Amino acid sequence: MLIPSQRALFDIPEEVAYLNCAYMSPLMTKAIDAGIAGVNHKKQPWLLTINDFFTGPEAIRSKCARMIGANPTDIALVPSASYGIATATKNLPVEPGQEIIVLEDQFPSNIYPWHQLATEKGGIVRIISFSDAQTGNGDTDWTKAIVEAISDKTAILALPHCHWTDGSLIDLIKVGKTSRNHGAALVLDVTQSCGALPIDMKSIQPDFLVCASYKWLLGPYSTGFLYVAPKWQDGAPLEEGWIARKNSEDFRRLVDYQDEYQPGAIRFDMGERASFHLLPMMAAALDQLLDWGVENIAETLLQKTRYIADRAAVLGLTSQQEDLRANHFLGLRVSDGIPDSLLAALASEKIYVSVRGDAIRITPHLYNTNEDSDRLIDTLKRNL
Repeated sequence: MLIPSQRALFDIPEEVAYLNCAYMSPLMTKAIDAGIAGVNHKKQPWLLTINDFFTGPEAIRSKCARMIGANPTDIALVPSASYGIATATKNLPVEPGQEIIVLEDQFPSNIYPWHQLATEKGGIVRIISFSDAQTGNGDTDWTKAIVEAISDKTAILALPHCHWTDGSLIDLIKVGKTSRNHGAALVLDVTQSCGALPIDMKSIQPDFLVCASYKWLLGPYSTGFLYVAPKWQDGAPLEEGWIARKNSEDFRRLVDYQDEYQPGAIRFDMGERASFHLLPMMAAALDQLLDWGVENIAETLLQKTRYIADRAAVLGLTSQQEDLRANHFLGLRVSDGIPDSLLAALASEKIYVSVRGDAIRITPHLYNTNEDSDRLIDTLKRNL
């Protein structure tokens, strides 16, 4: 089902064409209102109860689980993708000479920790390049290149769902099956897909999956979640917070120190997880996404990117073929290269996109209209 324009839910002036959700989403007004209410709640701390430290996080845990088709007990609350990746590196084994597979130009938060782990354990970071993944017609087929790279030497695959520069897509079901066949762990950063693209957890079966919420989950900065597969839930957290321990609900007896953690993935929660102003904002955004339905969002955004791609093709701009890119991403390439002045020229007309690598990255959401897209195309025509 296609979703009609939801611009009225956001504070976006009519003259602004914000086609840059992969950079940072705007907040819905209902999320802002929820955050203000949370700040006001903290303003009078005598009204905060012990229960407030637990109800908010548990509600978020449940909503995130629904978003990806997991169990709430498999979800930890984290402040960033890098926090979740660091948790994975602390718990996954790598033997000397084993490989950790990543992609060329992958987002740094999912690169630096693996280089550090490889250095510490004597492993090897194997980078699959764009050229490795090139098809005969110039598209990028990451899935084929990744599957061919997996072997019995592979310890970990640390991957996105789609490449952050141009949205080129990875078939995570096929990659997950191949990784399991070789006994390799699968770690996913789905910050650039979760909330805009369905994720079939039962088929993918990742070991760890992390998502920051300030992009496609339409949430505030410094919020996110981490999925931890049951087989790793006895692992070591980054922090030894008090609230993750057994009986932490009894504030009178917190100094009766406990070796035992709360069940499931709660031990991996960040400190001060109850964030009384951020979690209500995240909850409001998740509720709206779940109400829309991720499948409906994905189909609607495909129509938006397809509309732009078809019009851009008339200008001689090329993009990844549709079945090899994420519905919500469009990376446009210019044969003569992208002028350094392009982003400034677009911004001067209140049109906002990104340039990542050699692609003009266009990432609309439900607040965008065809008029936004038309203005983008008209301005590209004048500046390319």
